[in-house]
Amino acid sequence: MTILPIRLFGDPVLKEKGQPVTDFGANLQLLVDNMVDTMLLGNGVGLAAAQVGVQLRLFVYDLEDGTGRHVVCNPELSEFSEETVVIEEGCLSLPGVYVGIERPQLVTCSWQDEHGDSYTASYDGLLSRLHQHETDHCDGIWHIDRAGREQRKKALRALRQRFPIGETSYMPEGDKMYEHPVIF
Repeated sequence: MTILPIRLFGDPVLKEKGQPVTDFGANLQLLVDNMVDTMLLGNGVGLAAAQVGVQLRLFVYDLEDGTGRHVVCNPELSEFSEETVVIEEGCLSLPGVYVGIERPQLVTCSWQDEHGDSYTASYDGLLSRLHQHETDHCDGIWHIDRAGREQRKKALRALRQRFPIGETSYMPEGDKMYEHPVIF
C-alpha cells in the first residue's frame, strides 16, 4: 500500500484537463490501488487522479455499500435531468470544507473500467453527484467553481485556516481531519 499526497486547492495541476487513459496495464492497476488506499485513509468516497497529481481522466470510488471499489476511466456525462438539488459537497482537496452545490438529480455516464471495457449507466442521488463531482476534477473544474461568490470566499477562508499559504499537498491521516465524512 502506498499512500499518495493529496493536492490542495491552488495547485495548478487541479485546474488542468486530464489526458485520456490509453494504457490499461499494470501501471494503471498500481495507480488505482494506491488511489483507493489514499481515498479510504482520507475518509473519502471518491478520488480523481488529478487530486494525486496525475493528469489522467480517471477516478475511483467506494461507497462502502458492499459493492466494492469502482474505477472510472475516460468519463463522459450526458442526459442531465432538468430537476436539480442542492447538497453540501466535501472534497479531499479542500479537506473539512463543505459547500452547498446545485447539480442535476439524474445523469448518464459513459466510461471504461480499468481493463478498458466500456459501459454506460444512468445514476441518480449520491451516485449522480459523485460522477459529476469527480468528472469535474477530470476536466479541471472545482465544485466551488459552481458555488456562489460568498460561498467560495468562505470555503477558501476555511482552507487557509487549516493549511499555510503556499501549501500544495498533504498526507491523509484518517478521519482525524474531518468534522464529518468527506462526500467526495
